[in-house]
Amino acid sequence: MLEIRPNCEHCNKDLPNTSTEAMICSFECTYCKTCATDIFDNVCPSCSGNFIERPIRPSKMIKKYPASEISVFKPKDLEKAKLNSEEYKNILPKNR
Repeated sequence: MLEIRPNCEHCNKDLPNTSTEAMICSFECTYCKTCATDIFDNVCPSCSGNFIERPIRPSKMIKKYPASEISVFKPKDLEKAKLNSEEYKNILPKNR
């Protein structure tokens, strides 16, 4: 089950369960859409996977299965992330 992390790991923007700006990779690294697409070029700076839009858990289920309250804030080294993006961006599908 998805943790539904509450913030962008890079810029710390709030990303509540209802956010349409949340992007995740296969390891659930969580970034806002701006960081994921504009800064990291759709390549996760942590695991080199691609990003997809995080689904929204329905309100009747969020009560039973609440979103995580644990913030992960680890701004990335942009030079290192750029090299990572350059290496992997062409082998990953682009989000629409």
